[in-house]
Amino acid sequence: MFQAAAGRSGWHLLVKKKNLSYSRNSSALAAARQLLENELDSIRQAGTFKHERVITSKQAVTVQVQGQLQPLLNFCANNYLGLSSHPDVIQAGKEALDNYGAGLSSVRFICGTQDIHKVLEKKIAEFHGREDAILYPSCFDANAGLFEVLLTPDDAVISDELNHASIIDGIRLCKAKKLRYKHKDMADLEEKLKESQNSRMRLIVTDGVFSMDGNVVPLKEIGQLADQYNSMIFIDECHATGFFGATGRGTEEYFGLTNRVDIINSTLGKALGGAAGGYTTGPKELIHLLRQRSRPYLFSNSLPPPVVAVAQKALELVMGGSGLSQKVAANTTRFRQGMTSAGFKILGENHPICPVFLEDAKLASTMAERMLSRGIYVIGFSYPVVPKGKARIRVQISAAHSFDDIDRTIEAFISVGRELGVIH
Repeated sequence: MFQAAAGRSGWHLLVKKKNLSYSRNSSALAAARQLLENELDSIRQAGTFKHERVITSKQAVTVQVQGQLQPLLNFCANNYLGLSSHPDVIQAGKEALDNYGAGLSSVRFICGTQDIHKVLEKKIAEFHGREDAILYPSCFDANAGLFEVLLTPDDAVISDELNHASIIDGIRLCKAKKLRYKHKDMADLEEKLKESQNSRMRLIVTDGVFSMDGNVVPLKEIGQLADQYNSMIFIDECHATGFFGATGRGTEEYFGLTNRVDIINSTLGKALGGAAGGYTTGPKELIHLLRQRSRPYLFSNSLPPPVVAVAQKALELVMGGSGLSQKVAANTTRFRQGMTSAGFKILGENHPICPVFLEDAKLASTMAERMLSRGIYVIGFSYPVVPKGKARIRVQISAAHSFDDIDRTIEAFISVGRELGVIH
């Protein structure tokens, strides 16, 4: 009887201790919830809260969006060539699912490399005219995995201040001396190159096309400085690969250059099928070393076979002379000229990223909502995606858009722009 009572007493004590522990945790969690809610409220008050619209159809020129009765013209996807729902691309994914399965359940070096992975890597290297290539789950992973492997404390990395967040995060992981030059400012880049002349190896790092502004890196001038100061060039081509330049080879081709860049990172998740995946392509010694030491490669599952097949088919269509890059260029010119003539300020150069510059975050959000009511799917971009006071609606043009689609969108912008006092 005593033991049972003692047992009960101990059990109650244990329960009390557990309750006390739970109470302390609940109190901490409640405090954290309140802090987080306060932060969310401040985002809402600033008019920069980002709502995710739910698409209930495949990615295409027109999409069905939850809550909308009619299909919407889609002008905010990275589907530059319209290949995300191309029948040949879809069929390639289906066949790979049947032949190779849904996924590898493994990383590459254990049992996650199939013959199709090697074929795609070879095709990517051929497309870019490089020696070898290595696949990653995304270009974010490719950027996260490169700099730490390539650069040591004896080296220097010199980065454009407006480089993509994945480049910034990847550079943070390496131990090299880090310098940042003003956006596209060649005088400042030269100063940073002079400052780092005692480094063993120097790497100039830049986006090919800057995704928020649609402007293009001055690659010829960077190449001249790289030669003068014995430096290498890295370029992120996510918003150029497959559609920018006469045959879609990207920024080098756009400027009429060949093999001017030493290392290229890019994506399979935009123009090349839009599914997922990224890669690094360049010297074979670098690619071999990345296979040995790059953490996102070594510790991430292999790209699923359907994704590999989709990217390969998309790349084949681009390399086969589809004419899609010429079509997206024509659509881009039509949109930019029409919007500029109407009085809108369109940022960037002759690139399918066409930011309609509005400055005010709430205005950008309101304008995007009113465009939606007119059947045009666009998104307002504001802080922290872009700097404060530089809000815009980023319109993205596809080869799959018709001239009628372009003209309808311009007309909607003019109508909403007049309503909101953006243009007269």
